[in-house]
Amino acid sequence: MSFRTLVVKSRAKLEYQLNYMIVRSDTYMRVHLSEISILIIENPAVAMTGILLCELAKRNIKVIFCDDKHNPCFECSPYYGNFETSKRIKNQINWEVKMKAVIWKQIVEEKIRNQMRLLNRERHFEASKLLEQYLQNVDEGDVSNREGHAAKVYFNALFGNDFTRSNKEDLRNIALNYGYSILLSAVNRVIASSGYLTQIGIWHDNEFNNFNLGSDLMEPFRPIVDSILIKMGDESDFKSRMNNIMNVETYINGEKTRLSNALTIYLRSIFNALNTNNEYGLIFMESYDI
Repeated sequence: MSFRTLVVKSRAKLEYQLNYMIVRSDTYMRVHLSEISILIIENPAVAMTGILLCELAKRNIKVIFCDDKHNPCFECSPYYGNFETSKRIKNQINWEVKMKAVIWKQIVEEKIRNQMRLLNRERHFEASKLLEQYLQNVDEGDVSNREGHAAKVYFNALFGNDFTRSNKEDLRNIALNYGYSILLSAVNRVIASSGYLTQIGIWHDNEFNNFNLGSDLMEPFRPIVDSILIKMGDESDFKSRMNNIMNVETYINGEKTRLSNALTIYLRSIFNALNTNNEYGLIFMESYDI
């Protein structure tokens, strides 16, 4: 099972040879493709062969490209990630509006619970109590936007009342956005390999967003990124730590496993619920170690 997130930081040529990715730069390295979960091309001067890109796509390995400021700017996804892709896309298009609203309610509730856990860990007890009130009032489809109200309280408690997510110059936001991008890419990888479209969400419905479904389903895991940032203390080293996020140890369905595996377990339960109109089999992450 793939488990490595590889980051190419310097000028290099990447090519394919007998199930290995060959990295030619000042040094020579080869990595078996079965080990790779996500490949991040951080240097725009990196050159890749077409056959390597095709082999990465066949194995549903997510490839993320960064711009000249080393921030993620786009990613590659395969056209076909599952032998039942056509059938599953038809199911996805026909998911019932009522069931999508019910699932979104549970996703929002789980996100708020994980935010509360982090607030309690950081001893922000008053903010956690306020989030508990929001949690008790989440309705189907979260039409009253308890998620948004909870987020404002949550981030102000963690980073101060002057903190706003819209400030793109704040190094904390840069670190958070980088981590969220890695998380979103990992979720998109599972969605594509399961045979579904990332564009069709259950709540997000932005015509300019190619990852509406991934944006929906990643929500309960965002506090892991927040935890990493808080644990670092110094935001300057955020990339190397965020790049390793898929190896965070989590507890789900009574077992200890890497976050990459936990995402697969969670997403499969979501798809099963949407396809069977039964929300009672959802499997959420129980806790994680940072």
